[in-house]
Amino acid sequence: MTIRCDVRAGAAVLAEDPAQWCERVRGEVERAVREFVAARCREHLGADGTAVLGEVITEFVRGGKYLRSAFLAAGWSTAAPETGATHRAAGSLELLHCFALMQDDVMDESPLRRGAPAAHTAFARWHARQGLSGSARRFGESAAILAADLCLVWAEQMLRECGADPGALARASRRYDVLRSELAVGQFRDLLNESRRRPALAEVLAVARAKSGNYTVRGPLELGAELAGASPGVIAALGRYGTAIGEAFQLRDDLLGVFGDPAATGKPVGDDIRARKATSVLLLAREHAPARRELRRLDARTTLSDNDIERYVDIVAESGARVRAERLIDQRLGEGVEALTAAEMAPEARAVLVHLARSCADRAR
Repeated sequence: MTIRCDVRAGAAVLAEDPAQWCERVRGEVERAVREFVAARCREHLGADGTAVLGEVITEFVRGGKYLRSAFLAAGWSTAAPETGATHRAAGSLELLHCFALMQDDVMDESPLRRGAPAAHTAFARWHARQGLSGSARRFGESAAILAADLCLVWAEQMLRECGADPGALARASRRYDVLRSELAVGQFRDLLNESRRRPALAEVLAVARAKSGNYTVRGPLELGAELAGASPGVIAALGRYGTAIGEAFQLRDDLLGVFGDPAATGKPVGDDIRARKATSVLLLAREHAPARRELRRLDARTTLSDNDIERYVDIVAESGARVRAERLIDQRLGEGVEALTAAEMAPEARAVLVHLARSCADRAR
């Protein structure tokens, strides 16, 4: 299906169908990020050994779903035509995401990211190849944190220099600050939930909203809409949509953490179980599994073997947690799409948002 190109109510109307739009925008944003990172590497890194920072960061930004940037561009397109500034502003969120993932992998001790070595693993291997003294593991973790810091700094610079109207940037800066603060606080809440291991489902969903939902969907949407000059009514509707779809995204993430295909997710089977994460799916299993005592015994073990993980996954499946989580996803998806019905935006922009919502809810990685 090709959507007729038209302009209504000052909004950008898209000439592609939603899937084509997402593919094109991803390419534009990825190109903008690559160019920006290459320029920063030339500016700051050299032949004194620091070049490895640029190599790891450059490789890291090539992967991923580029979902946050898609939501920023979609928010922008509800109010104004898409431009190069749109792609650069959206790219800043991909650098912010790289910052978050690099630190997340260190905290979770995850050796892989998207099926490839995580940043700290890549740095540790480089340390070993160079024959440097000290612990390669410790070097890798420290270097990954510093690389993440660079991504954080460059993300703000890329947004500041994206070419958007200065007044719009000033208005949007508060939203950008909130987005980053919620990400950090949500990550800390996640640590607290993991250490307690028995948080309430409401607590876990609150963490999901702060750490993942608002940061993945709502924040980028509102930021893009603000940069493009959307009305308060449109931004409010996008906020309601973003809250619901962000929860659906995290619930799907929790399901993939237990039942995901490693070939698609790039993570080992039962990765969340090994990390002892307090996710919505695992909490639902602990509440409803007939074999709750066996789950408690497995949870009490210091380490879990592959057989333990296999048994744990079986218990979670038998508990009905998967079905309950799917119902919650469907409910949030319906709430999100419903929030768009009263918002004044071109139907083509709404179609993209519905497509993105379904992509979040139905994804396999």
